[in-house]
Amino acid sequence: MARKKPTRKSASRAASRAASRKKIPARKVAKVSKVSKAPVRSSARKKLASKGRAPAPVKRARPRQRIAISHYRNEDFKADGLRAYAHYRDLGIAEATSGLARAHVIRLIGPCNPAEVSKLHYHDVEFQMVYVLKGWVKTYMEGQGETLMQQGSAWTQPPRIRHLILDYSDDVELLEVILPAEFRTVELTV
Repeated sequence: MARKKPTRKSASRAASRAASRKKIPARKVAKVSKVSKAPVRSSARKKLASKGRAPAPVKRARPRQRIAISHYRNEDFKADGLRAYAHYRDLGIAEATSGLARAHVIRLIGPCNPAEVSKLHYHDVEFQMVYVLKGWVKTYMEGQGETLMQQGSAWTQPPRIRHLILDYSDDVELLEVILPAEFRTVELTV
């Protein structure tokens, strides 16, 4: 019976068996495996490489969330938010989510004063979405330009995008959702 020519797999297996019997270091096994002309990578090497990787990040458990219900009451609008020209109605989301998100209705006080309102700034957030409940607002966002948002319009603002309000109607109300609840706002000088 004629002997078959050794294949790469059979040469690799033979080298591995020989190494395990003789306790040959892995680097020498690789040299023995080169008999078949093409370098052969052992599965042991793959296992060693995977062990050298950084461990997967530990996923922190989120705090337990609770139900938040907020009914419309005009007296809930307060001048205690980020801007002096706006009144905010907090919807209780920050407390209910242990700071995961914030949601509020913003009522911009008219008439619009561009000297006070139109200041280029950004928010250090992970997510921000705005929905126009009433009226209209004209905004500028870096890379987007000027946009008129009317009742029913919605938009997202990517993290740290430079933006400003250019004008708004006297009756405008906006719903804003932000993650996380606490964030930094940076005003920019042009």
